[in-house]
Amino acid sequence: MILATDQNADGHPLSAKAGSFLAMRSAVMTRWEREVRARVEGANDLLTPALTNMLPAFYDNIAEALSPGHPRRDGTSNTNAAAVHGGERARMTPFGPEQIIHEYQILRECIAAEAAATVELTAVDWAVIDRSLNHAMREAVREFAAIQDDLRRKVAAALSHDMRTPLAVVANGAQLIQIAPDMDMARRAATKIESSALRLGEMMGELLDALTGNAGDAMMLELSRFDIRDLVREVCAGYAHASSTLVESTSESVIGHWSRNAMRRALENLVNNAATYGDGQGVGLSAKAAHGRVLLSVRNTGNPIGKDRLGSLFEQSSREGGSHAKGGWGIGLPFVKQVAESHGGSVAVDSSQETGTTFLIDVPIDCRPFAGPATT
Repeated sequence: MILATDQNADGHPLSAKAGSFLAMRSAVMTRWEREVRARVEGANDLLTPALTNMLPAFYDNIAEALSPGHPRRDGTSNTNAAAVHGGERARMTPFGPEQIIHEYQILRECIAAEAAATVELTAVDWAVIDRSLNHAMREAVREFAAIQDDLRRKVAAALSHDMRTPLAVVANGAQLIQIAPDMDMARRAATKIESSALRLGEMMGELLDALTGNAGDAMMLELSRFDIRDLVREVCAGYAHASSTLVESTSESVIGHWSRNAMRRALENLVNNAATYGDGQGVGLSAKAAHGRVLLSVRNTGNPIGKDRLGSLFEQSSREGGSHAKGGWGIGLPFVKQVAESHGGSVAVDSSQETGTTFLIDVPIDCRPFAGPATT
């Protein structure tokens, strides 16, 4: 059984017990999906890639944390994957905080059930697992709430800006009716009031759709069917002609539906950043399939990204400051996030001095049911 990403590529082999734990992943995730669909409200309506989301990668992080001496203290150390999971729950599902907590609780039950017949977990092992799950729940719910707050701010901004004009027309029309010298002028004013009232009604409908739908901003995608390995090789070859930095790929053949142009630009952004802010030892680019999703990782070694920056790294405002020169890792990252989310997926970062920095794009293999406005 291999890790879903290449974060553990250098010098941190898994212990025998962690390897056995990792080997349970497929069984645990299958049991988890069955239990969540049966017990968590709203889960049964989700397709498998949307339901599992970042959990396979999170499970792998726990496996690493179970290895004595591994720099990962628990499943949430040096990564914002749990926060990304909470964010995608806010954008892509009808879940609330209670459902998020419940799905992590069920994950613990499934780990215990599968481990009972497969691997003996000690009290120390369970302390690592419980700490991982508890931290993940807090981070996921915190990000979920932050996205909901952001949506409310956007709704308030829309209300204050877009509704000013029709409201002004309604007010002016009412004043005209009051002073109208004849019925023709009153009718014209009433027609304007009616038109503006209908416009306000449409705006209210759009705002209600925003409140009850997904919080993310999707981009228009031109979808096609292709092998992601071909795209990875294309990006590597293109970068080889433009730079002296060695970019190596270890990709599986994964055929799915994505926007080739958008995914290429996202990978090029990540590879360029990895080459610019790494230590010159090369960049690793990989693609692997995991439980209905494709995981694209771009990895470099060198100075890690500060923990205080992980939460805001993909926001437009994160371009300034930080521990890196030239604006830091923020260059291009908001676009990468938009690409991932528009495909119905997410992007996460895992960074530490010991293991380097890995950016992980996690999207469904067939994004057509999850993508935003798209053409095929």
